[in-house]
Amino acid sequence: MVFPLWHNPDWDTRLASLTRWLRLIRPQDLVWIPLFAALAVTSSVRDAPVILPLIALAIVQVLEPKVPVLSSRHGRVWWIVLKLGLCYILIGFTGSISSNFWLLLMLPVVSAATAFGLLGTLLFTALAGASYLSFLLYLDWNVFTLDWPEIGVLIQRVLCLFLVGNLANLLAEALREQSEKHRRAAEQLTEANRQVLEAEEAVRRSDRLAALGQLTAGLAHELRNPLGTIKASAEVLEKTLSAENEVAREVAGFISTEVDRTNSLVTRFLQFARPLQVRLETADLAQTLDRAIAAAERETAGIAIYKAYAPEIPPFPFDAELLERVFHNLVVNAAQASPAGGAVTVKTRLNGRSVDTLVIDRGSGIRPDQMAQIFNPFFTTKKEGVGLGLAIVSKIVDEHGGKIAVESEPGKGSIFCVSLPMDRATSQPA
Repeated sequence: MVFPLWHNPDWDTRLASLTRWLRLIRPQDLVWIPLFAALAVTSSVRDAPVILPLIALAIVQVLEPKVPVLSSRHGRVWWIVLKLGLCYILIGFTGSISSNFWLLLMLPVVSAATAFGLLGTLLFTALAGASYLSFLLYLDWNVFTLDWPEIGVLIQRVLCLFLVGNLANLLAEALREQSEKHRRAAEQLTEANRQVLEAEEAVRRSDRLAALGQLTAGLAHELRNPLGTIKASAEVLEKTLSAENEVAREVAGFISTEVDRTNSLVTRFLQFARPLQVRLETADLAQTLDRAIAAAERETAGIAIYKAYAPEIPPFPFDAELLERVFHNLVVNAAQASPAGGAVTVKTRLNGRSVDTLVIDRGSGIRPDQMAQIFNPFFTTKKEGVGLGLAIVSKIVDEHGGKIAVESEPGKGSIFCVSLPMDRATSQPA
């Protein structure tokens, strides 16, 4: 690339650095600099021991909110102590107890009020007052006398420090309360947005399930009749073929077997499309899980399944038969995703007035681009899968008024969490 003669890449870097520094400058910083400059100009003593502390104090005052490393509680203490030290030096070189620069002690006092509570404010204010009054120790009492008017002035100056500190602390507390309210409101808004997004996703999933269910039901009913005819014809053909025609008899058997498999698939489609009849009856979740795990263990050899049930979970209303299907499906999926000799953990816990059941595996995990689709009908990563298992699971959980969520990291495993409410009314007898 050819740059114009006036263009210098180094200038761009310097300009970018300058721009970053300018962004750190606040309007208050532009006020501090002339104020401290005015103090230096109007000071009766303009020696280095006075000018240098003023410059250092100005730098500290400007840099204090801009150094993240020192924004911790201990860092703020060091800032305040540094200001106190600079003020002490400045007062000491400009008349000590009679110096007009005692007013600068308000800077560390206000800093303490904004950084700490009432106790911290009073502590640092007392420290500032004590440091100011400590100059009395350096006076030559053979020459200097302290009468009541002078004592009253000193007391008023120290009291002014406490008044300023208390006022700044009141304002800071009000600001902290407002900030805390805004933080809680932001957290509530974030949580509300998350719940809205989850609700929208649940509605979209329900709409897809309803539409696909209607389509599936219609196709399944239409397929049942020709499948029955094909199976009956294959059986008749197999009976009429001579024993010597092994190839034809084998083909007829294949036809009958494939029809049975297709018919089983159609049945699963109908189960998915058929409206669920949830019968809520008070039952023990642990017993339901035990039945689902026992059935899963018969199908998944070589995988250890561990149980970690919370004993404090009481019986509550749910459809035990439907939820047994849910947990059986989740445990089988977790076992199939685990390597040989792996383990699956089924854990329960109380969560307020809900019960969480977690199925945890250490298998292959789920890719991020698949997470949003795993509960969609006909989505599957298995070679022989249909993609209805998790869709049916989601449908059953939704019908119970619960939620199902998944956390997964490729190569490290997945956690499926089924959350069920405990306060739903049981089914009434007809």
